[in-house]
Amino acid sequence: MKEFFKKHRTKLISFFTALLIGISAIMFSGHTSTNFELVKNLDIFASLVKELSLYYVDDIDYGKTIKKGIDEMLESLDPYTVYIPESKIEDLTFMTTGQYGGIGAIIRKIDKYVIIVHLYKDFPADKAGLKAGDALLEVNGVSLKNKSTSAVSELLKGQPGTKVDLKIKRAVSGETEKVSLDREKVQVDPLPYYGMLNDKVGYVRLSNFTRESGAKVQEAVTELKKDKQAEALVLDLRNNPGGLLIEAVRLCNLFVPQGTMVVSTKGKVERWNKEYKANMKPYDTELPIVVLVNSHSASASEIVAGCMQDIDRAVVVGKRTFGKGLVQTTRELSYNTKLKVTTAKYYIPSGRCIQALDYAHRNEDGSVGKIPDTLISEFETQNGRTVYDGGGIMPDVETDEHKLSKISSYLLHDHMIFDFASLYCYKQEDIGDPAEFSVDDNMYQEFVVFLNEKSFDYETRSEEHLDALIEIAKKEKYYQVAENEFDELAAKIAHDRDKDLRLFKDEIKELLAEEIVGRYYYRKGKIKYGLQTDQEVEKALEILSNPEKMENILTP
Repeated sequence: MKEFFKKHRTKLISFFTALLIGISAIMFSGHTSTNFELVKNLDIFASLVKELSLYYVDDIDYGKTIKKGIDEMLESLDPYTVYIPESKIEDLTFMTTGQYGGIGAIIRKIDKYVIIVHLYKDFPADKAGLKAGDALLEVNGVSLKNKSTSAVSELLKGQPGTKVDLKIKRAVSGETEKVSLDREKVQVDPLPYYGMLNDKVGYVRLSNFTRESGAKVQEAVTELKKDKQAEALVLDLRNNPGGLLIEAVRLCNLFVPQGTMVVSTKGKVERWNKEYKANMKPYDTELPIVVLVNSHSASASEIVAGCMQDIDRAVVVGKRTFGKGLVQTTRELSYNTKLKVTTAKYYIPSGRCIQALDYAHRNEDGSVGKIPDTLISEFETQNGRTVYDGGGIMPDVETDEHKLSKISSYLLHDHMIFDFASLYCYKQEDIGDPAEFSVDDNMYQEFVVFLNEKSFDYETRSEEHLDALIEIAKKEKYYQVAENEFDELAAKIAHDRDKDLRLFKDEIKELLAEEIVGRYYYRKGKIKYGLQTDQEVEKALEILSNPEKMENILTP
């Protein structure tokens, strides 16, 4: 077939070019001049490909080249309109169902190799005894050195029941092992944790909106109410990037009166415009609810938070949400490929769209700006409270921004906390009840010794900028005349690592403990442990414990 194409390349390309132009002309005959521009540019593109195929000096990988062109074209629209080749269909399935065929591990590239950073409980990697920190050296005999995380992920995924042979390097001992696994259908639970925060308030963490998310939330709340006597609920949507719009509607339907408008969509194709209402009988319209959000709560998360806010059903607590008010639809293309395309904007009950970035009107340099303040409009909730469009959901109660200290940020970035947790777990078989686990002063001192052995240090931004200024001064030959002043300034702004390790000891202890608990008790344990010092959860409990305060928040 390849030889046939080479022999008849000119005729074949001419035929397909003419066919493409003919189809385009038929599709858009009688349409506007805008569509003439489309036909004209399709003709140009086809002609260009023909000329390249005939005259370019080297052989061209058409699949790679044209995909690059498609990706660049779609990137000029918005980041959510994407071409999905056949090889990536499984990624789409994972986004909508939470399922994929693989070994059940989250990986990340550190230095030259990809490292396991998290295991899903009772899936192949976990059952085979792999640990967080183990490096993946080979998959089915293929060296993984310098391969990207996505490339390694593709090699690990496959049909459930198929075998995958790994060569790994253990995190602490450095020993290499060969491990053979059978891939399974990995189902990532959208509810990694639910439980009681105290004797009256239940808590549900929803990590994404895949199929059956709404039903799973109902099951969790039913258990909390019946078995634990929960009288109020904290629904945690922080760091939830969204997912299926219909699951957001189903979740809202649990808590809002039947017939309530949840969200509507409006786009170019009018027949696709739709209103989504709570058509089913609700589960509980009286249960006091606080919804937690942050800057990583997006899309379907914002529909839920926005609906609950607009009809004054719940108090929204946290940080302003991401601001994704766009709806995507998947369209079938030829050769088992797909296009995920933005087809509409969504509007929550007050009538506002919370899209933050204006992709339709880019700046001169091609960058995307936020919706300007002059175009932001006021809307009203059901009770008459003022809310705004143009940039995510603004919480009813905004919490303080909690930023890690510089040293903590570097400890995480340089994998010091991750590596120490690997060392600790290698030595310690069990940590007992995670709720009672803590990093004591002795363990913290072990961590300090570990940092010394690793020669860990860092630079503050002030020091980084001073270094850059000194380099510029040397190039411009001003450094020598101000060398003493530079030295004095460097001494004044120099950080003190040992002092910072003492000053931010409590913060670093919490990070260490959370990472260690996650190694033994997986996602569920890590979340449960973190709730003990969660400031936004504390604020939610404060509101739910005071019905009068909650009513005042929901009253204009």
